[in-house]
Amino acid sequence: MKLDWPTDRLDYAPITDRPPLPLPGGAKVVVWPCVNVENWVISEPMPRTVVNPPGGVAKSVPDIPNWAWHEYGNRVAFWRMKKIFDEFGVAASLVLNGSVCDAYPQIVDACLESDWDLVGHGWIQRALPAVPDQRKMIHRVFKRLREYAGKPPKGWLGPALAETHDTVDWLAEAGFEYVADWVLDDQPVDLRTRHGTLVSIPYTQELNDLAMLLIQGHRATEYADRAIDQFDQLIADAADGSSRVMCFTMHPYIMGVPHRVKHLRRILEHVCNRPDAVVWTGEQILDWYKSVRPKSGWPPAKAKGVGKKTRGRGRGGGRR
Repeated sequence: MKLDWPTDRLDYAPITDRPPLPLPGGAKVVVWPCVNVENWVISEPMPRTVVNPPGGVAKSVPDIPNWAWHEYGNRVAFWRMKKIFDEFGVAASLVLNGSVCDAYPQIVDACLESDWDLVGHGWIQRALPAVPDQRKMIHRVFKRLREYAGKPPKGWLGPALAETHDTVDWLAEAGFEYVADWVLDDQPVDLRTRHGTLVSIPYTQELNDLAMLLIQGHRATEYADRAIDQFDQLIADAADGSSRVMCFTMHPYIMGVPHRVKHLRRILEHVCNRPDAVVWTGEQILDWYKSVRPKSGWPPAKAKGVGKKTRGRGRGGGRR
């Protein structure tokens, strides 16, 4: 089986050609909140920076100001966000480096106690192409999350969404059941791997506080405005009964700071407690998807198009 490129792992299938993928109770949209908690190792260059490294020296170690910027998220801002999620009775997905279980166990404990699920996110915050033995690291993360939670993790999101040609094969081999790196659809889809099917549940680029607030430089109001607008459009898109998934993702050191966190509340006020939407973890999305997915896989396979032959516009056949 040739699986060299992403296009070998799934077929092109327009969402308009698919039969309905129904949600329970007539809901139209699944809202999937994700909170990314990472371990930035002080003895290494920081994965991101808010200010120039000390003295202007690239990759300075130790980089106290940028390490502390991120560390505030785990010491303070996460708990501010968690309180808001608890007020709305929402369980999110905790996207975490495997080493977070040992570096910040109180965070993991609080999430497990509130029925959040754990999504593997590397061992430390380092993109997979830079990991010397990626396969070994993936198995290590799976094992640590399983030991800590008492059950195997279902999902994976690569740091920076980065993969190599073999990543999804190793994820399936280790025991992961879904991957979120493939942000190419509004529904879960099946990926072919050398170890069976791996489900792709779409994460987000558009509703990512890192991209929107740090890279694009928007104010936090734009984050909530965009999430609300996206939700409303997906509700309209799902009017035919074919559901959609909307992920929005946050990093505590970004969205959880005092001047931004109120916009998390705005989003939850808009999407919670309404009959046309459910707010689920990634594991809940996976369980639902597996219960409604046809045995033949999703999206359903269709013959490739051969072109329109009825319009009389072949070579030399256009209007004159």
